[in-house]
Amino acid sequence: MKELLLEILQNEILIYALMAFVPLLWIVPFALFAVWLERKVSAHMQDRLGPMRVGGWHGWAQTIADILKLIQKEDIIPTAADKKLFMLAPYVVFIGSYAAFAAIPFSAAYIGAEINIGLFYVLSISSLVVIGLLMAGWASNNKWSLFGAMRSAAQIVSYEIPVALSLLAVIMIVGSFDLQEINRAQSGSILNWFVFQKFPLLFIAAFIYFVASLAEVNRTPFDIPEAESELVAGYHTEFGGMKFALFFLAEYANMFAVSAIAATMFFGGWNSPFGDFMSGPLWGAFWFLSKGMAFIFVQMWLRWTLPRLRVDQLMYVGWKVLIPFSFVVVLGVGVWVMIIR
Repeated sequence: MKELLLEILQNEILIYALMAFVPLLWIVPFALFAVWLERKVSAHMQDRLGPMRVGGWHGWAQTIADILKLIQKEDIIPTAADKKLFMLAPYVVFIGSYAAFAAIPFSAAYIGAEINIGLFYVLSISSLVVIGLLMAGWASNNKWSLFGAMRSAAQIVSYEIPVALSLLAVIMIVGSFDLQEINRAQSGSILNWFVFQKFPLLFIAAFIYFVASLAEVNRTPFDIPEAESELVAGYHTEFGGMKFALFFLAEYANMFAVSAIAATMFFGGWNSPFGDFMSGPLWGAFWFLSKGMAFIFVQMWLRWTLPRLRVDQLMYVGWKVLIPFSFVVVLGVGVWVMIIR
C-alpha cells in the first residue's frame, strides 16, 4: 500500500490532475452558496424573506435541492439543433471560466500555476467563453438564442478593451504580469493597496475595471444577452438539465474570477489590511476570499438596484466613456512612471 502511494505521488501527470481539481472544490460550493445568497439579498431588498423552508435555517439547502433536480432532468436536444455544437457549447463555456483559476493566487502559498504572464493568461483563456456562447446560440437554431449570443459576443469583445487598459495601469507600475508579484508589491497595510495610493489614477482604473467586468460577466445593468423580457433567456434558452447547470456554474465562476482579479490588482490580494497582523498563508486565503465575496455582494446589490441598459446605451458606455477614460489613465500612469517617479 505504501509503495502504491509513493508511486502515485511520483506520477507528475496525476499530481497535475489533482492540482487542477482543487479549484473545483471551491467553485461548486461557492456557486451553490452564491445562488442562495443572491436569492436572500434580492428578497431583503424587496422586503421579502426568500427561501426559508428547505434545510431549515433560512432555506440553506434550497440550491442543493435545485441542482439535484437539474442533474436528474432528461437531456433534451431540439430536433433542428446542431447536436455536436449544442452538446459541446456548455463545456467550452465552463472550461474557459475554469481554466482562468489556474493563475489566480489564493494565497502566498497556493497558486495553480505561478507563471510570469499570469494576468495575460487569465485575460486570454477567459476569452474562450465567447466562443462557447456563440456556439450555444448558433447550435440552438432559435432566433432568441442567436440574438443573445450575438449580443454577448459584441458586449464582451467591446468591454475587454477597458478591462485590459485599466489593468495595464497596474502592470506599468509593478513592471510584471505575475499576479504573485503584484500581490507582493502591495504588501504592508491597507494604505499600500493600489486603490488607496496617493496616485489617484489607480482609483479611476479600479472603477473602470469593475464597471467593465460587470459587462464581461453579463451582470446587470449589462445583462442584455440574457434579457428575460426580450429574449426569454438568451443564448441558453434551449438548454436544460445538466447543460443549463454548467452555464449557471460558469456564470458564477466568472463572477468570482473577475472579483478575484479586482482584489489582486487593486485591493491587496491576499495581503492583510493590518500589515503583519493576521497575515500568513491561511490568513492570506481568508483575506483573498473575503475580498472576492465582497465584490460578489456588490454585483448582486447592483443587479437588484439598477435597470437594464439598452443595446445602444451599452455600446455608448463602452466605446465613448470607458475606453477614452482608460486611455487617459494609461497615459497618465505612463507619464508618472517615466517622469515623476
